[in-house]
Amino acid sequence: MTLENTEMASIKMRPSRRALLTMGGLALMGLSGCQRKMVFNGIDVSGAQQGRDFELKDPEGKTRTLADFKGKAVMVFFGFTQCPDVCPTALVRAAEVKQLLGKDGERLQVLFVTVDPERDTPEVLKAYTAAFDPTFIGLYGDLQRTAETAKEFKVHYEKVPTGSSYTMDHTALTFVYDPSGKLRLVLRHQQSAQEFAQDLRKLLL
Repeated sequence: MTLENTEMASIKMRPSRRALLTMGGLALMGLSGCQRKMVFNGIDVSGAQQGRDFELKDPEGKTRTLADFKGKAVMVFFGFTQCPDVCPTALVRAAEVKQLLGKDGERLQVLFVTVDPERDTPEVLKAYTAAFDPTFIGLYGDLQRTAETAKEFKVHYEKVPTGSSYTMDHTALTFVYDPSGKLRLVLRHQQSAQEFAQDLRKLLL
């Protein structure tokens, strides 16, 4: 993964020593008026050029985009319904996060994007997400749209043969949007529900 290694663009013009001293003095003078940057448990990807939007269908056949969920924090996870452990763990944790948020849980939308649209039919997706929480929404596209969406999010997935069938390897990260529809965080699979909830509370303020 390269999310942790994302760098800011370098400054092309080096300021003079006098300018540096002046800027340093101004920074000290105005320190008390500065707004403290939010500190998160997850990876802060604010401003990253990825996950800018998607266009996928829900189990009812309605096309969904980020605009549909404006006003809510949105958690997006990529997976597949026959996943043996990672995906169920992620969705159980998402349900726990919603509970931990209390009343603010009503302002959280969880989206499960399948990387296995060949087997994850609308009916299968609907039943799968509802087993964790009736408000969770499964999303899907055809093979091309799935690939395009994964590329936009920089998500890896791959079909792996297993005897007469196959399984799917895929990125196990959760993408989090603030209520204005901006991608703000990437949460690691190893993080706890409590850590997820702490970060979401800050975005829901």
